Amino acid sequence: MIEDRQQQRNLSACVQLLAGVKFDEQLIQAYFREDMMQESVVYQRIIRQGLEQGLEQGLEQGLEQGLERGLEQGLEQGKRNELNLIKRQISRRLGEINPQLQNQIEELSFDQLEDLGEALLDFETEVDLTNWLNQLTDK
Repeated sequence: MIEDRQQQRNLSACVQLLAGVKFDEQLIQAYFREDMMQESVVYQRIIRQGLEQGLEQGLEQGLEQGLERGLEQGLEQGKRNELNLIKRQISRRLGEINPQLQNQIEELSFDQLEDLGEALLDFETEVDLTNWLNQLTDK
């Protein structure tokens, strides 16, 4: 018989681990006390490794999600800035435009806003803007 309590726990944990390969959980629990297993250094090492792996996976997922969200926010902010610039350019070039045209402009993609920014240099009236927007919907 093993006298040292720590050695008993460690041996119990090892036997339980090996028994888990062959026997079902209920049978193992019937023969071994769970608290002995939990106090074992083998059990503690397994738990520690599991926690470390879980933490590592959680960090990876968190970083990935954070990068995705940051990219989305950056793109949204870029589009808002581009839209604000285009609105100011239109206002300066053509004056106030009707709300329907304003709504159409707000629905444009980032690339379309950039194209509009270039096309604006040739616009002289609101009709030019309307025609340009209509060409987009005709495509």
